[in-house]
This record gives sequence, C-alpha cells and structure tokens, in this order.
Amino acid sequence: MKCPFCSADDTRVIDSRPAEENSSIRRRRQCDACNRRFTTYERLDAIPLLVIKKNQTRESYDRSKIERGLLRSCTKLPISVDEMTEIVNSIEVKIFSLDTKEITTQQIGEIVLDKLASVNSVAYIRFASIYREFTDVESFFEEIQKLQEKK
Repeated sequence: MKCPFCSADDTRVIDSRPAEENSSIRRRRQCDACNRRFTTYERLDAIPLLVIKKNQTRESYDRSKIERGLLRSCTKLPISVDEMTEIVNSIEVKIFSLDTKEITTQQIGEIVLDKLASVNSVAYIRFASIYREFTDVESFFEEIQKLQEKK
C-alpha cells in the first residue's frame, strides 16, 4: 500500500477489524518512511453486476450513484453521513443477496424506497419524486398514501 502522504511503498498494518456490518475490513496503517498513520477500507470484489437501465442499455453497477441519490434525498434532514453509509451498505447487501448478474434500475429503486420508508418519510418522498418522475401534485399525494399504508 502506498503512503498517501509521502508516496512511499513501505507501509505496514497496525490494526485490522471488520467494519460496516462485516462488509469490509478497516485497516490502520503506518508508513515506515514518514511514520504517519492512515486508515484504509477493503471490500470484497463481488461478482460483476450489470445494471439494466430504462432504455435497456447495460452498465456496471456503481455504488456512488446510490450514494448520490441518497445524499440528495437526505439533504437538510437529521441523517448523519454514518447513517447514510449504513443505509447504502444494507441496500447493497439486499442487491447482492439476489444472486443475479443483472438487475434493473427499477429493482434498485424499489429496494432504496423500501429502505427509506423505514428510515425517514421525507427522504422517501424526495427519492420517490425523482425516481418515479412525478409530474403533478396528485402523484405526490398518491405516494404519500402508499407510504402511510406501509406504516
């Protein structure tokens, strides 16, 4: 592992422990050249997953797209970055537990909505308004009714 401070190749692991609900490993490292410490997170490289978009094109799964959608939905809400990371991790666990090589954006969107429904109603409605492409106020009311029926 290359040191992010001095770019030396000689670093050593000081501590390792499971992180993020055992979905990754947190490693505390120290550079032998400059003696500075830094943390890395290692994730298992899962089976390549292709996402089928609405126009039927396929692209590689990208965790950051879920993170960006979640961040937009949770803006100015009392949800910490750590909580958002846990939400994305649980969404990923659900996605990869489907044990498939391809998944549609619709399936991912529904998984995200299911998770947000249990976390924060406002975040759920914000995400749903973009994901379901609301075009009028009536669409908002219908979604709010669906959310209330789930609870």
